[in-house]
Amino acid sequence: MVIPVWPVWKQIASRDLNALGDTAKSDRSTQLAPRTRSADKVVKSVCPYCAVGCGQDVYVRDGKIIDIEGDADSPISRGCLCPKGGATFQLVTGSHRLHHVLYRRPHAADWETIPLEQAMDMVAARVHDARESHWDRPNRRTMSIAHLGGATLDNEENYLIKKLFTALGIVQIENQARI
Repeated sequence: MVIPVWPVWKQIASRDLNALGDTAKSDRSTQLAPRTRSADKVVKSVCPYCAVGCGQDVYVRDGKIIDIEGDADSPISRGCLCPKGGATFQLVTGSHRLHHVLYRRPHAADWETIPLEQAMDMVAARVHDARESHWDRPNRRTMSIAHLGGATLDNEENYLIKKLFTALGIVQIENQARI
């Protein structure tokens, strides 16, 4: 007997009134496969959103990220991600993401695109000038620069930032994770 394609007739003919068996399947649903199955490699990573450090598996195919899932091997998150961590894929692949540096000159209304090297040079020059023009020689420090770090940095990154800014004579160093 040929069972009609309409799901209700399939349910009645196979006596699967709750549609929990094969009657719930369609041609399309039988061909579906997880995106992660087609990955060339899986790269271990850490979620960038907070200081918890949940583990992530980043699935890559042809050099592009195709999916990001929780890392079941992570002792911290055991494969789970919060809603923000679960949306990391959109963070790295979204069309809204900028891939260049924007700069707005003082008193200007519009942003302009500048090379990364130029932006880095500008930051370095401004840090140098602020430090030198407000250097407190007896105390070997500057009060003209402060740093507020983000909670997305891990302990090692925060350690290096603290060392860098302390070496520059900056004493106002704080981190969002503590606030």
